Amino acid sequence: MNASTTPTPGAAAIVLLSGGLDSSTVLAIAAREAKQRVHALSFSYGQRHGHELRCAATQAASFGVVAHQVLEIGQLGQLVAPATSLVAGSELEVPSAASRAGHVDVPSTYVPARNTVFLSYALAWAEVVGARDIWLGVNAVDYSGYPDCRPEFIQAFERMANLGTKFGAGQDPLRIHAPLIELHKHEIITRGVALGVNYAQTTSCYDPVNELACGRCESCALRRAGFEQAGVADPTRYAPA
Repeated sequence: MNASTTPTPGAAAIVLLSGGLDSSTVLAIAAREAKQRVHALSFSYGQRHGHELRCAATQAASFGVVAHQVLEIGQLGQLVAPATSLVAGSELEVPSAASRAGHVDVPSTYVPARNTVFLSYALAWAEVVGARDIWLGVNAVDYSGYPDCRPEFIQAFERMANLGTKFGAGQDPLRIHAPLIELHKHEIITRGVALGVNYAQTTSCYDPVNELACGRCESCALRRAGFEQAGVADPTRYAPA
């Protein structure tokens, strides 16, 4: 993660866009603060919360991206289903926030190697469109403890990316930006509101009920607390308790 490098206004960039609160905020940062020409990249990998892709499309249109690609990689979900509760084909249950209280182990909602896979696709597209900046919304403060959201992982991937592509051979290496990585959820929301993010058109729930947020999973708890601490009305539609 090259925090010291200022993105070049007007340059092409790749944003990993899930349609969630964090990635939509990063999209706003890349498009409106950095003023880059954004190519948004989303993935259909068999996630339980597949309606997030409609949110991603709405956010991409709102921020005027150059292109929005949705890659179908359902085989990933099939491959990792025995190890993660986040895909529809898994027999594992999404844990509640209450059941996770006090736990420090990696939860079952972690999808093995997901960010490694997503960043690899982003890297390939970056080489095609000449983008030197890849943006993603990982967070290592208010999050569920996923190992591929840590600063060390982002830094290591950036080094690997420059070693394994033609970027590293030039004077303008690839940069991976994770501007939310050290922010609390309420800080993320405050920043996004200032940039015009419509959070009603985002989703965070791990286990939605007919596209309504379950209100019980860890992601719902973090989102709800974030809006409360930010002093912003929570636009999330929750399923009846």
